[in-house]
Amino acid sequence: MSLRLFNTLAREKQVFEPIEAGKVGIYACGPTVYDNIHVGNARPLVVFDVLVRLLRHIYPDVTYVRNITDVDDKINARAHERGITITKLCDDTIERFHQDAEALLVQAPDREPRATHHIAEMIAMIETLIAKEHAYEAEGHVLFAINSMESYGQLSNRTLEMMRAGARVEIAPYKRDAGDFVLWKPSDEGAPSWDSPWGKGRPGWHIECSAMSAKYLGTIFDIHAGGLDLIFPHHENEIAQSCCAHDSQDMARFWVHNGYVTVDGEKMSKSLGNFTTVRDALEKHRGEAVRYALLNAHYRAPLDYSENAVAEAKQALDRLYRAAGDAAPAQAPDADFMAALSDDLNTPLALSVLHKLAKQANQGDGTAASSLKASAMMIGLLVQDEESWVRGQSAEGGLSDDEIEALIEERQQARKARDFARADAIRDTLSGAGIALLDSADGTSWERQ
Repeated sequence: MSLRLFNTLAREKQVFEPIEAGKVGIYACGPTVYDNIHVGNARPLVVFDVLVRLLRHIYPDVTYVRNITDVDDKINARAHERGITITKLCDDTIERFHQDAEALLVQAPDREPRATHHIAEMIAMIETLIAKEHAYEAEGHVLFAINSMESYGQLSNRTLEMMRAGARVEIAPYKRDAGDFVLWKPSDEGAPSWDSPWGKGRPGWHIECSAMSAKYLGTIFDIHAGGLDLIFPHHENEIAQSCCAHDSQDMARFWVHNGYVTVDGEKMSKSLGNFTTVRDALEKHRGEAVRYALLNAHYRAPLDYSENAVAEAKQALDRLYRAAGDAAPAQAPDADFMAALSDDLNTPLALSVLHKLAKQANQGDGTAASSLKASAMMIGLLVQDEESWVRGQSAEGGLSDDEIEALIEERQQARKARDFARADAIRDTLSGAGIALLDSADGTSWERQ
């Protein structure tokens, strides 16, 4: 079964074949670590985690690189605002980012390079671009000359005139062309800086990913991934720098971009203030439910986030966990499930296959239950046993399992004594703590909501 991916560069779905048989290199743009990530930032984490899991299922050798941007104006401003060092801000934010990613069941990349650890590689690439007359120095800045590259604009499908008219660029007198972008710039007082042939300063944003991807994946690699908002200018400029520095036609063979997370149809973003951080989402919902919700729309389509959407995702997972029960996962995922994933990561169709298998499992089909478990685990779902899912994890400061069991026993004694007011009060206490009671002829069971 062949894997087909929508290649932004070609503007169509194409059969994916790695440059080197059996070996895949994939790079994804990671966070700028000045604040906690929000649900919109989490979508590419989850989507590309699924892509990497699929690639690992198909190919024996996959290297996944996801960078961290730890030098940026926003980082400098936030550290100053909080009265802490930039190092402290970055280290703390990276730790929280890793915790959030783990809670969403996102596997760690093979490499997670930090921009500040690769300044030497960036300087070397800039020197190469200057030597090849693709870049020039001006007033302590080094800028890429967009006129030096005939194919500039191929990824975003924009002409130079369109980009000059609408690009988010700083118009400065030292630029030869309004669209020329920064490779190196002087640092403000108190901001991080490094020695360079052009004086003390720091790199521009775009050069970071070009240098780090080349170091860990080579000058031409298989897949570059990121959000739609990165196509221009970030990814367009990465291609320009990399192709011109390495005298190549390509930087990556496939460019894969996920769509926006929206709130009431408007893009979730910090600038609009309509965002929900992953931390806030995890206070109300389980990470696996948030993950399911993020996979419930095709990765290239907009995904509208709401509390109801995550609650419905949790209910869907309840049904899947009940159907899978204690079945051992099958040797391989279901064929229809894999066909859906292999067709440009069609996760909504893949999820519908899971529910079809769940229906069969509920009718007593043990093979379907095993296939359900193997298929769901393929995309990072149903990773725990049914009892653990039903009981959940106690939130910080919440009731422990022993406390819940003690209250249930007290409620049972109250009911035997016909003290129904006390029994109802205990049920209300448990309900307020997010504990649902399930009374039956066999007694009372419970689960965390």
